[in-house]
Amino acid sequence: MSETGAGGAPDSLAPDNGQPEPAGPPGPRPAGDEAPARAAGDQAPAGAAGDGAEAELADLRSRVADLEDQRLRALADLDNLRKRCAAQVSRAVADTQAAVACEWLPVVDNLERALAHSEADPDAIIEGVRAVRDQADAILARLGFPRREEAGVRFDPARHEAVAVQAGTDADAGTVIEVVRAGYGDREHQLRPAQVVVAEAD
Repeated sequence: MSETGAGGAPDSLAPDNGQPEPAGPPGPRPAGDEAPARAAGDQAPAGAAGDGAEAELADLRSRVADLEDQRLRALADLDNLRKRCAAQVSRAVADTQAAVACEWLPVVDNLERALAHSEADPDAIIEGVRAVRDQADAILARLGFPRREEAGVRFDPARHEAVAVQAGTDADAGTVIEVVRAGYGDREHQLRPAQVVVAEAD
């Protein structure tokens, strides 16, 4: 049998005052001990996010600057193109005017010759003026505006301008019986319609 102490407790169960007591579950730490760790952990993500935002902002600013430069270059190119087109149109108009004027120079020369011989035979003068008129008609025809003075055709409002109507004729009603002033060109390429007298029904 084992011996017991004064209190009746077994010797094996008696506390050994020479050894430290086993440590129990750790208690809660003071709040101040964890504060530095949390603060340090919070600062690192915030700094990284700030650097990323700054880089993205710098990239956006660079892209905006590039786009603005492209816009200004496009506007400059467009303005240069407009100026070149205007200059080309102006040159084309000037060349066309010069070409038409050159076509008419022989007509002017022939009119001056007719005036210079105004005291000659009147019949010769008439023939000369008629020749000049034919020459002018030929020029207009080459330019796409042939002379039109046809009679005996049906009245066409797109090609004729009725200046008078006349009854008591053998022509059918609505027929052109006389051309007062010749027309030039046709349809969409018409300089002017022919002025005509139209037959009226009795």
